[in-house]
Amino acid sequence: MAVVGAGLGGLAAAIGLQRVADVEVTVFEQAGQLGEIGAGVGLAPNGQRVLNRLGVLDDIRRVGATYDGPGRYIDTDGRLVGEVPWADSSGQYQTLGMHRADFVDVMVRALAPETIRVGHRLTAIDASDADVRLMFQNGESSVFDAVVGADGTHSVVRESMIRTEDPVYSGFIAYRGVLDAKNLPADWPMRNQIWMGMRKHFMCYPIRQREQFNFVGFVPSSRPLRESWSARGDVDELVAEFGPEWDPNLRDFISRIDETFWWGLYDREPLRSWSRGRVTLLGDAAHTMLPHAGQGVNQALEDAVALAIVLREANGPAAVSEAFRRYAAVRMQRTAILQASSRRSGTQLASQAEFENLGKRDAEVRAGRDFRRSFVFDYDAAAVADKTVNRMRHQQEGGSS
Repeated sequence: MAVVGAGLGGLAAAIGLQRVADVEVTVFEQAGQLGEIGAGVGLAPNGQRVLNRLGVLDDIRRVGATYDGPGRYIDTDGRLVGEVPWADSSGQYQTLGMHRADFVDVMVRALAPETIRVGHRLTAIDASDADVRLMFQNGESSVFDAVVGADGTHSVVRESMIRTEDPVYSGFIAYRGVLDAKNLPADWPMRNQIWMGMRKHFMCYPIRQREQFNFVGFVPSSRPLRESWSARGDVDELVAEFGPEWDPNLRDFISRIDETFWWGLYDREPLRSWSRGRVTLLGDAAHTMLPHAGQGVNQALEDAVALAIVLREANGPAAVSEAFRRYAAVRMQRTAILQASSRRSGTQLASQAEFENLGKRDAEVRAGRDFRRSFVFDYDAAAVADKTVNRMRHQQEGGSS
């Protein structure tokens, strides 16, 4: 089986397919090497539960950063609005701050070196009832029993299956980057902090065993930027966006930033189908979502373990098409809800874009804690997939008796 895309979702899919489904996997990545693309990511309890099932969580925890407690929503003037949930209901899993490069490194080391083939930009797919041929820009082509498209929001795999609309620009861009913790005051909180107001918000949290802080500043813009992790931004513009009316502590943090990058924020409407024959989608290719709920990577991880568990029950290559349909049925409703939730969270955090009464905004922010903990953090994607395949097995056994 082939996985197209060596991002975190694609790597998790490869690990799951090998370790859970006992499937031989080749991962194709368009980049010439796997490097420090992107900056930080919050690894939520639901994502950690997946990584525990895949057997890599201990290694992930060693390179991440734990928080000292719940995160904080803070108003423009520094007033505490509420707390950000950071753990599941049991307290077993607590959100980790991760640098993407460290995350990728752990995942790559969990795979045999020959599993990943870099420098392979997919250009076309030829799928039949019997197999799938992948064609690459470098002139190579390969044939597989099945293909998983984990190739992001501009997925070539998806476009080979379904003609989709262009991505939807959110009206916001993000300034993102990493700041060395040594450049901050010694008593800077080791927590996730989010300042919000004036249709903007800014967040920061520790990564890399608390040696660095990831930061993202979200601001409205009428100039859509390409969805890039590497378009260099202007630090002076970032400073100006969060001017004297903002909390002095935030202003102090931003004053210490010497490099930032721009990121245009786009998502897509939920798809009606993820699979066609021997081809299916995973992660951003299936459900591009805005970052405001912190679930993009975590949902890709959930996809990966669900796919592996469903495929484990497939009796040979001929059963893959049906397994892919079942996998999509397990995952589509949940990801569609979280795509909508991410949009809603962005509206809340922008505050004055919707709420003239900030008391109403603050009440909704607090109410969102229960949703995040119960619906998002407590969710066990592997258990849900196990339950689904067990039910299907019992139905089949009943039908054959």
